[in-house]
Parts: sequence; C-alpha cells; structure tokens
Amino acid sequence: METRIERLCTANGLKMTGPRRIIAQILSEANDHPDVDELHQMAHTRDPRISLATVYRTVRLFEQHGILERRNLGSRRARYEMSGERDHFHLVDQESGKIIEFDEPETEVLMRRIAARHGFDLVSLKIELFGRRLHAETSPGEPPTADEPAKSAAQ
Repeated sequence: METRIERLCTANGLKMTGPRRIIAQILSEANDHPDVDELHQMAHTRDPRISLATVYRTVRLFEQHGILERRNLGSRRARYEMSGERDHFHLVDQESGKIIEFDEPETEVLMRRIAARHGFDLVSLKIELFGRRLHAETSPGEPPTADEPAKSAAQ
C-alpha cells in the first residue's frame, strides 16, 4: 500500500527508487521525529545497500519538495516530520531528548487572534517548548503534585 509520502513524491514528479520508497515508508511509519542517522539505521535493516549518503540526499530532496520539514528540537541533529501535518506543538525533554507532540486548541485560537490583530492570516503554527521534568516519578501528562512547584522553586 502506497504511503502518503510516496503519493506526495509522485505528485511532485519524483521518481520512486527502491531506497526512496523504503525511506518514505519508514518516515510514514515513524511515531517520533527521526534524525538522518536513525533513518539510516532503520533503512539499512530493510536494505543493507542503502548508504548514509543516500538517506541524506533523499531527506534533502523530500525537504526541497515540501514533503518533509526539518525541526531543530534542541539537539545537534535535525529531526524530520511530514509537512502539512496538523498544527501541533512539541515539548522537548532537555535531559532525555524525548519529544512529546500535543495539541492545545486554546493556544491556537490565541495565536490566530494575535496574527489577525497584526494583519496576518495564520497559515501554520509551530510551537516548541523545552523543559525538564519536575520529578522523575511524574509520568507524561500527569500533573505535578501540590508540593512539586515549591520544591523546584527552592532549587
């Protein structure tokens, strides 16, 4: 079954070689924001002939055609996600590098209002937040306990 990235490549007139198809499939299946090295490792397991240079060229080509977007999320390595995805935000754990994607409709409404106030129609909204967990015991999405803000303020 053809992935969305493969369809976008075809629509943009890109020839779908075997390595490009594999890289497109990996990107379509990704639940995170892989960097080029991670993409290469995954592609190499499917086809050992795929080189790191091929992955770099393919990612650059997909980016040039608006299929992928590069994200610099606090690490030295650029990470990639499909273009045209819904508006969403990234919360990056600066200690682990883990990226949490989330939606915040109220913030989106506010950002659109601010853009309109300045005479703009907001086309895309990307917000990246960087932080550290208050406590290792706190799970993603779990609010801090009542004493956690006092502890972090004292530190």
